[in-house]
Amino acid sequence: MTLSILVRKLEICQNKKEFEIKGINTLVDATEDEISFFDNEKYLSSLKNTKAGAVFIKEEFVSYLPKDSSAIICENPYLSMANASKYFAKDLIRITEKRNIAKSAIIQDGVSIGNGVKIGEDVIILAGSFIGEDATIGKGSIIHPNVTIYNDTIIGENCIIHAGAVIGSDGFGYAHTNEGVCVKIHHNGKVILEDSVEIGANSTVDRAVFGKTLIKEGTKIDNLVQIGHNVEIGEHCIIVSQAGISGSTKLGRNVMMGGQSAAIGHIEIGDKAIIAARGGVTKSVKGGEIYSGYPLLKHKDWLRLQAKILKFFKNN
Repeated sequence: MTLSILVRKLEICQNKKEFEIKGINTLVDATEDEISFFDNEKYLSSLKNTKAGAVFIKEEFVSYLPKDSSAIICENPYLSMANASKYFAKDLIRITEKRNIAKSAIIQDGVSIGNGVKIGEDVIILAGSFIGEDATIGKGSIIHPNVTIYNDTIIGENCIIHAGAVIGSDGFGYAHTNEGVCVKIHHNGKVILEDSVEIGANSTVDRAVFGKTLIKEGTKIDNLVQIGHNVEIGEHCIIVSQAGISGSTKLGRNVMMGGQSAAIGHIEIGDKAIIAARGGVTKSVKGGEIYSGYPLLKHKDWLRLQAKILKFFKNN
């Protein structure tokens, strides 16, 4: 789709060059044949350095655009991006490629396998699982019963996905009109699980809006865990049952998150940080520390606070 056709469909204005659009991406990752959006001043440095061919943007920020990027001027860039995303959604069912399934793979009856799927040596897929179009499952991985692996998901070698897990579903992303109507953001990215990742029963890992949701080598995720879109989890992390990680948050290496802990979106948790059970992470935290509570405190400070509260009530 060309830029002029897209802006006509969205009923907004453009200036500068015409080009064929291949997709939507972040300001940081977009290339000259992709479009992006800018709706938050804290990303102004990313706007100034973007290589995007065009950017949804308010008129007052056009001067910050690089000379090679076109401005797609609109009142609500986030909403315009959401409206545009549907034009770049991939087909749910594809017929362009044949499956490539290793002879040593064991696939039980009742497994649904999409077009273009690649399944490596010694993979085991148990009954009732669904493997979407163009998904990849690496050598030695085990997919337990009733797992759903959406289109384009990449599973590394020696991974274990337990029963009922869902890998690659859309993230919870919506823009809002002035009237408060929710507009779906079509998630056109993917999920990548590196080697030796284990996903617990009934856990979910959302696909990226654009780009990838990434879980790095050796990470272990318990049952009933929610991983949001565009999250990046470092090597050998431990995420315990009922934890939740919101979109675009980044965990370093060897991070541990206790049961029912949570992190809001767009923050970073440093290497070897430990978030105790029910801890609520609302801002970026440094690695190598133990944190507890909500609002989040270093664990030793949280213990002191609890002692002071208990002493106050005993004396009153």
